[in-house]
Amino acid sequence: MSDVWIVTGVVAAATIALKAVGPVLLGGRSLPQHLTGVVELLAPALLAALVVTQLVGGDEEIILDARLVGIGAAVVALLLRAPLLVVVVAAAAATALVRLVA
Repeated sequence: MSDVWIVTGVVAAATIALKAVGPVLLGGRSLPQHLTGVVELLAPALLAALVVTQLVGGDEEIILDARLVGIGAAVVALLLRAPLLVVVVAAAAATALVRLVA
């Protein structure tokens, strides 16, 4: 058995164990209030981290390119309460324009 399969098995077992701990320990009880707030913020924080990593993350350096302009245009459109389709088109157009000019 190779090292890759051993690591895959260990990660799978750890994932199953972590997913089982919550229901076993809580047993139908609700989470304490201070933990509920943390759990509710985990998904948005993880999503933001993934977006930033994909946006500016390189192999070993930070990459600043036209994608940042597109995200900026999307943020501005969202702040102006534009519909989602307009946000996507604005981001794509801004990114395309910067790539055309640069």
